[in-house]
Amino acid sequence: MTSINHLLVKNRSWATQQQWRDPNFFPQLAQAQKPNILWIGCSDSRVPAETIVRAQPGELFVHRNIANVVEEQDDNLMSVVQYAVEHLGIGAIVVCGHYGCGGIQSALSNRDTPSEDSLTRRLNSLRTTLERHLPFDAAARADEAAHLKKAVSANVQLQLNTLGETQLIQRAWRSNASLTLFGCIYDLHTGFLNVLEQRNAAGRVT
Repeated sequence: MTSINHLLVKNRSWATQQQWRDPNFFPQLAQAQKPNILWIGCSDSRVPAETIVRAQPGELFVHRNIANVVEEQDDNLMSVVQYAVEHLGIGAIVVCGHYGCGGIQSALSNRDTPSEDSLTRRLNSLRTTLERHLPFDAAARADEAAHLKKAVSANVQLQLNTLGETQLIQRAWRSNASLTLFGCIYDLHTGFLNVLEQRNAAGRVT
């Protein structure tokens, strides 16, 4: 059985179960979406947003990319943020990183690599940003695992900073002060999701 056929079999099973549990599930879902949370996460296949928080279809508006990077020049990401804020009226945005992130590991380990393609350029840019903001800790850098965990946390905070400083979010806060940004970390070894930091129009919330 090919991989796509395997997915189709699983889809039919899931859809049939949903219809059996609630015959109105799909008709109601098809009418409109009303998610309250925008999730900006990593593309890593082990961190599916809906699965790790047991969200149902329609609960999360999701954008994922390598290492959950936020760049105001990224039209793909910013169009998602704009739609979520201005059209869906979401109340929260989650920027979620995860321990064991291959994007972070690659960015920090591949030094002086020519920017020959989109992936390399993205990783080089991420490495430069992280090294500029990640405090030097000789003990942590001697322990690669500890260093990578610190880098993952620093990356979430950096991306949260960037998001909060975008013109779009600054404009949104002027009309919706309750909009809250959350920086979260997912632990692959435990399955637990934890909040690292949160911010609103007034600034950082501890």
